Amino acid sequence: MSLDVAAVRAQFPALASGVAFLDAPGGTQCPQSVIDAIAAYLRESNANLGGAFAASLRSDELVAQAHETAAGFLGCRPEETIFGQNMTTLNFALTRALGRTLAPGDEILVTRLDHDGNVAPWLELARDLDLRVGFVEIHEDTTLDLDDLERKLTGRTRVVAFPLASNALGTVPDAGRVIALAHAAGALAWADAVHYAPHRPIDGATLGIDVLLCSPYKFFGPHLGLAYGREELLRSWPPYKVRPVPDEPVGGRFETGTLAHELLAGFVAAVGYVEEIGWDAITQHEGALGRRFLEGLPDRCTLYGLPTMEGRVPTFAFRVEGLPPRRAAERLAELGIAVWEGDYYAVEAMEGLGLQPDGAVRAGFVHYNTLGEVDLLVGALGDL
Repeated sequence: MSLDVAAVRAQFPALASGVAFLDAPGGTQCPQSVIDAIAAYLRESNANLGGAFAASLRSDELVAQAHETAAGFLGCRPEETIFGQNMTTLNFALTRALGRTLAPGDEILVTRLDHDGNVAPWLELARDLDLRVGFVEIHEDTTLDLDDLERKLTGRTRVVAFPLASNALGTVPDAGRVIALAHAAGALAWADAVHYAPHRPIDGATLGIDVLLCSPYKFFGPHLGLAYGREELLRSWPPYKVRPVPDEPVGGRFETGTLAHELLAGFVAAVGYVEEIGWDAITQHEGALGRRFLEGLPDRCTLYGLPTMEGRVPTFAFRVEGLPPRRAAERLAELGIAVWEGDYYAVEAMEGLGLQPDGAVRAGFVHYNTLGEVDLLVGALGDL
């Protein structure tokens, strides 16, 4: 299925600015439908839950709809979905709840591909509970070393935390194999899907993921966090919550305080937008964008990551010879090209590749980007 890119771009007000937004790994732009949904909630239904009046009843309906939508997007049941401030905050909360079931000497495995949002919560938990955290290494080509994972699994391993896609390098690990190895050792599979969610569909239950987290602002929605937890697992954890919060649905036990209802409205609209476009069209177009970039990348740019679109999403980390990453990003910004630089919280990956303290330049494409924008970036890198 081909994508009508012009029609897609017409739905995003920010893209009319003329800036080439190649910064999607840091957050995507929002279509008008998302903006309208947020505004409509604040205009027509802005109330807390549980009241007898119309605005409150509409808010009740919205929260239920948001959980139904999240279940469809993540491949789970509505009661297994959890909303929060952001992925990192949710992960600190969920790891803390799991921590009530752990014992000193238990082990957590994380990977060198992970964003620190799926590393730091485990390090802090280990500090508090006398746990051990091990790191699964990556190969020189930035793929995950599954043999190293298998070697490091022990009878004390309780969790294997890993990304479905690297936010820094675009690498997509073999999730099925990671999950199978974790479960064979009696450990939970704890997935960061933040960077995967805008590029490919998620089916957490079919994959067998125990806990999965993502961020709607990375897939054309507003700033909030979303998680899925297997029901049996969530029921086994004593939650941190205020006493009046009901125990059902089970995911609601982990939603602290009043949710950002207007953002839930935006989330529902964002998922509706993605479904309207369709995953086949998205992945086909993104593949073309990625191939165009890789074919045109100048020789004086050093790419860190896989050199083809096999096993990756269209996110690319590179350095420009003779220019610090920050200066390269500034020069590109002067030309109307938005990219990121630094380590993007992928601390272990950048240290492992010898790129600290400056990190690298990162360009990332989503389906609203054009081949012309890729050519603009490649041409500008050649001029730099």
